[in-house]
Amino acid sequence: MTDFRPATNVLTERSSRVVSLAKLHRSSVRRSEGRFLVEGFNSVDAALTTGRAQQLLVRDDDSERNADLVDRAVTAGVPVHWLNRRAADKLSETTTTPGVFAVCDLLTVDLDTVLADAPRLLVVAVEPREPGNLGTLTRCADAMGADAVILLGDSVDPHNGKSVRASAGSVFHVPVVRHADVDGGLVAVSAAGVATLATTMDGEVDLDDADELLAAPHAWLFGNEAHGLPDGVLAGADHRVRIPLRGRAESLNLAAASAVCLYASARVQNR
Repeated sequence: MTDFRPATNVLTERSSRVVSLAKLHRSSVRRSEGRFLVEGFNSVDAALTTGRAQQLLVRDDDSERNADLVDRAVTAGVPVHWLNRRAADKLSETTTTPGVFAVCDLLTVDLDTVLADAPRLLVVAVEPREPGNLGTLTRCADAMGADAVILLGDSVDPHNGKSVRASAGSVFHVPVVRHADVDGGLVAVSAAGVATLATTMDGEVDLDDADELLAAPHAWLFGNEAHGLPDGVLAGADHRVRIPLRGRAESLNLAAASAVCLYASARVQNR
C-alpha cells in the first residue's frame, strides 16, 4: 500500500476548509456551490468507485481502518485531507461519526436526459419529504435495476445527508431527477411511452395479475408517507394496482410497498 500519510497538516475544527465544508449541511449552500458532503464507508466507497469524489477527508485516528479507501483515492489522484476528532465531529451529521468523508459534485440529472434513454422501469416519487424514506427508495430502485428515480414537485433534497446515508451508496449508482412541475413531469413520462402505475387499496389491477403491464415500460408512482399520492395524480395514472395483503395488516408503508412493487417489476423484466 502507498505510504501516503503526511506527518503534519491535520485539519482542526477551526480550519477554513472544515468550516466551509460544514456549511454543505445546508441545502441552499449545496445548490449554490454545486457540491455535497457524504460520510461513511458505503457512501465514500461508492463515490470513489463511480469517480465522483473530489476530495477525501479522514479522521486522523481512523487512518488504518480506512486505509483501503485512502489508497484508492491516492491512486485515482483524489486529494486526501486528515482531520482531528473535533473536525470530524463538525462535519458529521451522525451521533457517532464514521470518520471518513468525501466531497462530490451534485448528482441530479435532467428529466429529458433520462427519458431519451428509453427507460423500461422508473421510480417516480411525488413530493417526497422524508429524507430517510427517499434514501431507502433510491436503494431499492438501484437493487431492482430501475433506470432512474424521479422526484416531482416540492421534494426533499436527495443530497441531504440522511437520504444519502439511507441509500447506502445507491444515490451514486442510479440517476436521480428533480423536476418541480408535477403535472408536466408526468406528461413527459407518458409522452416517452412509459405507462404510469399507482398503488392503491382499491386498485382495479391485482399485482399478482399485472405481469403484462410490468413487461412493458412503466413507472411506479409513490407519494409521501403522510399524504400518499395526490388525488389528481392517482386519478391520472394509467393503471391503479392493488398489492394483495394475506395477513391482518391494513396497509404497507412506503418502503415496504416500493420494495414489493419493484421486485415484481424486476422479476417480470428479467425473466
